[in-house]
Amino acid sequence: QVQLVESGGGLVQAGGSLRLSCTASGRTFSSYAMGWFRQAPGKEREFVADISWSGARTNYADSVKGRFTISRDNAKNTMYLQMNSLKPEDTAIYYCARNRLSLSYSAHVGPEMYDVWGQGTQVTVSS
Repeated sequence: QVQLVESGGGLVQAGGSLRLSCTASGRTFSSYAMGWFRQAPGKEREFVADISWSGARTNYADSVKGRFTISRDNAKNTMYLQMNSLKPEDTAIYYCARNRLSLSYSAHVGPEMYDVWGQGTQVTVSS
């Protein structure tokens, strides 16, 4: 059974940077598109970014475009989210997730299209 483990969250001042990592167990990581979502207190889980199984295609929410970069290293079974110019409104629990379909990619799909989720990592941006 595939498991996803996020790391790299923490407390940072506005304007700072963090890099999140998501490491997957198993040998099928490279066959699946992956995504990052976040959930702030009292709000619904929202899409942040996604990446195709090869890493050739990426897509971002408008709120993070130009500030966040998603990438993956299939040799390491790891996906990353580089977050720059962080704002207080970026404060949330960040989750990585695996698309439920192998060798398939559709940009900006909702959380219902993901079937494996990590436990989440807290990102707090102070003003």
